[in-house]
Amino acid sequence: MTPENTKFIPIAKNKKAWHDYHVLDQFEAGIELFGTEVKSLRQGRVNLKDSWCGIKNGEIFVHGMHISPYEQGNIFNREPTRVRRLLMHKRQILHLFDENKKQGLAIIPLSLYFKNGRAKLQIGLCKGKKLYDKREDAARRDAKRDIERSMREK
Repeated sequence: MTPENTKFIPIAKNKKAWHDYHVLDQFEAGIELFGTEVKSLRQGRVNLKDSWCGIKNGEIFVHGMHISPYEQGNIFNREPTRVRRLLMHKRQILHLFDENKKQGLAIIPLSLYFKNGRAKLQIGLCKGKKLYDKREDAARRDAKRDIERSMREK
């Protein structure tokens, strides 16, 4: 499949993850969902803010991801914050597990999107930022904004 044929529809981004962590590596994972959860995703009713990923028994799971119940789903709706299994290759899961244990890195969901009609979750191997790192990023962002503003005025 060529990139021209790939249909990419963004659903949600975890902006807090980029603020709180240095993202060292990124991976794409499928996500195991039920029908009403997919319908709710298509409406954009998802929150990745406090979510994280954990590895147990050679499988990777996402915890804390909130998918609001589908309004017309009645008895078929699932728990909004239930633990959902991610679909990745075994080699990738083992790599994430090794990095997580060896260096103490966190596995954090970065964004959720549809790719060719299938829900995908972009996860990152992340290292926590210190307070001074956050201040440096804010100062850099403010300086860039000031430069752009002065360029527009001229």
